[in-house]
Amino acid sequence: MISIHTLLAFSLASFLLIVLPGPSVLFTIGRSLEFGPRGGLVSAVGNGLGGIPPAIAVALGVGALVAESAVLFTVVKSVGAVYIAYLGWQAIKHRGDQALDVAGPAKAMSSGRILRQGFVVGITNPKILVFFVAVLPQFVDPANGNVALQMMLLGMIFVTIGVLSDGTWALVAGSARDWFAQSPSRISTMSAAGGAVMIGLGGVLLVTGDQH
Repeated sequence: MISIHTLLAFSLASFLLIVLPGPSVLFTIGRSLEFGPRGGLVSAVGNGLGGIPPAIAVALGVGALVAESAVLFTVVKSVGAVYIAYLGWQAIKHRGDQALDVAGPAKAMSSGRILRQGFVVGITNPKILVFFVAVLPQFVDPANGNVALQMMLLGMIFVTIGVLSDGTWALVAGSARDWFAQSPSRISTMSAAGGAVMIGLGGVLLVTGDQH
């Protein structure tokens, strides 16, 4: 079994990555501002569900295959970094559109559709893929038993922390919706700031780290 020390260390590493503004956080905040707290919470759950397939893929050996290849790792890291930076640029570019959306009343959309959209964002989130491939295997010890099961357990811990974190963002953003609606420039500024952080995160991912 995985030791308590390893579980705590992995949970801390997961939390530190998850709380950084990224695609899932900005998406959840956007959903809350557009559809209210319920929409944000459903989006957070969808994001979490989207993280399960990557966890399964890594547990089945995809992570080991990529981690052992410097070329594959560099490709994965570069694609993830560029994609994060691209989303950051999009957030800055369309900050005015988001401001107009928030200025009006909360829109209506079925929970099923919001959940599906959240799932798509989660399963395509490069931050999750890079973390599962480059970081998660470092917390696995063959001496503790079945490696695949260890990876699955750690992956589910990551997903759970992600849902709790994104859910918190959803409640905060949903509650603050009226305040943002009073001045569209506020959401415009927040979108631009979040986009800048994402671009910076993409740059850091691109120039740091190796296949180990």
